[in-house]
Amino acid sequence: KNNRGRKPSGNDRGQVKAIYQGQCDIALGNTYYMGKMLEREDQRAWAASVGIYFPNQGDRGTHMNISGGAVTKAAKNKAEAVKMLEFLSGKLAQYMYAQVNHEYPVKSGIQYSGIVQGFGGGQDGVKKGVFKQDQRNLAEIGSHRKKAIKILDEVDFDN
Repeated sequence: KNNRGRKPSGNDRGQVKAIYQGQCDIALGNTYYMGKMLEREDQRAWAASVGIYFPNQGDRGTHMNISGGAVTKAAKNKAEAVKMLEFLSGKLAQYMYAQVNHEYPVKSGIQYSGIVQGFGGGQDGVKKGVFKQDQRNLAEIGSHRKKAIKILDEVDFDN
């Protein structure tokens, strides 16, 4: 807690802005926000003031967040819902996510945006935005949740 630059607050863009303003030196965030900030004149300086670092490249790899979708048993339009999920996971939509939103596509073979290809530049093991991804099972990671919360509570992290 004593290493914090400030009390935790804000969103991903707010974390990058805090670094830009000298309030802290490091923050966690989702990479696709960097692409969006680099495209916006009013936020470009924030994004340009930081770099993307992918931890654990010599070990287990970096954690990835993913978006998912499902169709429930109660869905009234199951066929249409399945078609939508198929579209979202298909080449065109994955290409759009990658190029327009600067996200890492879940489908292999989709080209990263030029911005994403610059992520992790100069970092060992990272080339053109490609990095080693943590493949651990989320249930295994989740099994540590109670211990992590206990540690955060013990150090009074949120205050």
